[in-house]
Amino acid sequence: MTLEAIKAAIPHREPFLLIDEIVEQSVDRIVCRKTFTGDEFWYRGHYPQFPITPGVILCEAAMQAGAVLLSHRVANDPSAVPVATRANNVQFKKMVLPGDSVLIETILVEQLSNAFFMKARVTIEGKVAVRFDFACTLTKPEVT
Repeated sequence: MTLEAIKAAIPHREPFLLIDEIVEQSVDRIVCRKTFTGDEFWYRGHYPQFPITPGVILCEAAMQAGAVLLSHRVANDPSAVPVATRANNVQFKKMVLPGDSVLIETILVEQLSNAFFMKARVTIEGKVAVRFDFACTLTKPEVT
């Protein structure tokens, strides 16, 4: 899936669009790739002398992959967006550095009404960097 197709599927935009491409996708599973160039804004402060990708950024990338996975479920209501409601069992296992490319796998485990329960795993060179469970709901943002 191209970057344009990803942008059509989810509302995220630069500088906070954290997936570059869809490697594979089925009804309940998606695998994405993200390459961190080192030019991302967070490296200036996390940490300037030893820049590492914040774990929460890796979690957000996995949640964005989940949003793309769910996008076909909201195709009939494009105003609905998935919003994270919880993250559980978060484990940070390996640092991701500028220049690293990660694979992000997100699996839909269960759907209850408009709540979606997912599992995510971010790997670098086949080794787990982050894994966690999360939930999101479909929400219609209030227009102000």
